[in-house]
Amino acid sequence: MAEPRSPAPVPPNPASLSSEGPMAVEMDPVEYTLRKRLPRKLPKRRNDVYVNMKTDFKAQLARCQKLLDGGGAGGHREICIHGLGLAINRAINIALQLQASSQGALQLAANTSTVELVDDLEPEDPDGEAGEPITRTRNNSAIHIKVFYPAPQSS
Repeated sequence: MAEPRSPAPVPPNPASLSSEGPMAVEMDPVEYTLRKRLPRKLPKRRNDVYVNMKTDFKAQLARCQKLLDGGGAGGHREICIHGLGLAINRAINIALQLQASSQGALQLAANTSTVELVDDLEPEDPDGEAGEPITRTRNNSAIHIKVFYPAPQSS
């Protein structure tokens, strides 16, 4: 007969640890408000498109198409589509839609990266016993897709 297994050790809740490490005083997540800071962006150029999940997909696709087609100030030969976290799939989808609508005239070059994000945990009761605000860093995946017309081949 097999012996009964002992229960697996329960890992500490990451929200209960402050930024000082496991020896710090436990933090009650109810007493803090999570404030996510905006990610640091690359320098914004006219042909950069930052994709998010709040804006309508068709609107973002139309904006990219307008940049490539030359809406107003002449078209760009290349655009760069940036997606962070959940928006990675949407950025890939936009790039593939652009390529399909061009009948293969556009080419894609994708690069992935990791972006460091900063969160602030602010106490609910600023003048109470809740303590000091806490800053926490975390990593998130990102994608940068270059959508471009290839240079014409000289013969």
